[in-house]
Amino acid sequence: MEKTNQQYDKVISICRDLFSKKMNDYGTAWRILRQTSITDQIYIKAQRIRSIEEKGITKVDEGVRPEFIGIINYAIMGLIQLELGPSDIELNAKETLDLYDKHFIKAKMLMQDKNHDYGEAWRNMRISSYTDLILMKIKRTKQIEDNLGITTVSEGIDANYLDMINYAVFAMIKIEFEDN
Repeated sequence: MEKTNQQYDKVISICRDLFSKKMNDYGTAWRILRQTSITDQIYIKAQRIRSIEEKGITKVDEGVRPEFIGIINYAIMGLIQLELGPSDIELNAKETLDLYDKHFIKAKMLMQDKNHDYGEAWRNMRISSYTDLILMKIKRTKQIEDNLGITTVSEGIDANYLDMINYAVFAMIKIEFEDN
């Protein structure tokens, strides 16, 4: 489990670093996005991963790694938007990164709890299964959004975003540490 925690932290570092650099370039322009638009951005990234997995080639010179990073970062943005709501008012860098870290810590704690119960079964899964699970979570999220956030017995949008983060982190761990 300690190995997983260290690898998870490394993936967080990679994603956070890119998020911070993009924030320096663009500010927090993403704050204008409604929840449904963020979910659609995650969908585009997951669908591109699936397309690459199925076709085996890309025409754009980027593989699946940046798409998994994008899924993680957009899901964090989604959690921030759920907390604060969309706005055309920029957040400052410190506040934004504090919120980013808060939600990543929440995702990591969820991963640790599930790892305890499931015994790191995710390590025996294929990356393509994470892609499919993320796509399923997106479909669930879209349904909840279409139902105006109301669920009968299911977890909400936030739980689905947290799961998407963790599936994408698992894929990144496999890409960063197991394929080398």
